Formats: sequence, structure tokens, C-alpha cells
Amino acid sequence: MARPHSQDALAALRDFVTRIDALDPHATALGELTVRLDGEEVRLTLRAPVAEALVEALRVYHDPRDRGRCDHCGGGRLDDNFRCLDCGRFSGVFGQLLAERAAGYTEPEQLPGPDRQD
Repeated sequence: MARPHSQDALAALRDFVTRIDALDPHATALGELTVRLDGEEVRLTLRAPVAEALVEALRVYHDPRDRGRCDHCGGGRLDDNFRCLDCGRFSGVFGQLLAERAAGYTEPEQLPGPDRQD
């Protein structure tokens, strides 16, 4: 039977704190961090290195579903094809290419190449 997401989240947080604390177990304690999910609670001593690592981990995390903001409406919900789920337009260079192709865009004539001498 699969564990509930709340147990996974609490276990991951507990493991993170344990892993960082092991590197400097005598660091200054800043306080206690208590997290409660679905009736289960975990209390962890929050030492300075753990707090710093937690802040860094949260700030650098990038959700793979986040594809940036729409160039047209500023919405933050772009699908896999960079189409904005808010305004329906395509965003970015890829979106511009799709819009040009869909509008019947034709490529410019081929530029002549340099004369070849064999």
C-alpha cells in the first residue's frame, strides 16, 4: 500500500534536517520547526545550517511545469507547446514561429551562394 503524500512530505523533511544536522550537530539552534499534515506531526530542531539549506533549497527549486510567463497577457500557465492557457496565444520564439506558420508565413527567397570555383 502506498504511503500518503503527507507521510512522504514529513519523512522527506525529517531526512533533510537529519542529513544537514549530521554535518554540524553543535550548530546554534534557532528554534523548533513543527509541521502537521493529516493529523501527523513532526517537530524538528532548526539549527542555523539547516535553516540556510532549507531556504536555499526552496529558492532554487524550479517546478518542471513552470514554462515561464506569457509574452502577451503575463499569465503563468503555458502548456507543453508554450500556448497560454489564459489567453490562448502562443508565447516566445516558438510561439512566434507557430503563429507565423499558421498565418501563411512564407520563407524569404534563398540568398544566392558565393560563386564556386573548382
